[in-house]
Amino acid sequence: MAKIIYWIATGLLCLLILFSAGMYFMNYEEISKVFEGFGYSSAIVYPLAIAKILAVIAILTKKSAILKELAYLGLLIDFNLALIAHLGANDGQHLPAAIALVLLFVSYILDKRIFKKNLN
Repeated sequence: MAKIIYWIATGLLCLLILFSAGMYFMNYEEISKVFEGFGYSSAIVYPLAIAKILAVIAILTKKSAILKELAYLGLLIDFNLALIAHLGANDGQHLPAAIALVLLFVSYILDKRIFKKNLN
């Protein structure tokens, strides 16, 4: 049962991340304005989109435990910053970041429990 929950949470998480990265590429102008409204530089939009795609690859392939851990950490930081920015802007758009955090925690905890690999 834990594996099913892991794959559902991880699958939904990865879909959310890939949708987000796709929006960064397809709607760059709009996303840039949102980032600048939060006080972030729009110069990070494309690199962040690429980092999100690489994080999905690291999590799903499990080729390197260290890269997978770094991917989870990077996503944790990204989702926290997104949640804080949306709550601070009071724009009502904080729910996707909150959902992403829940999915991230479920995926990470179950990954540790199910796949029990040491960092390599």
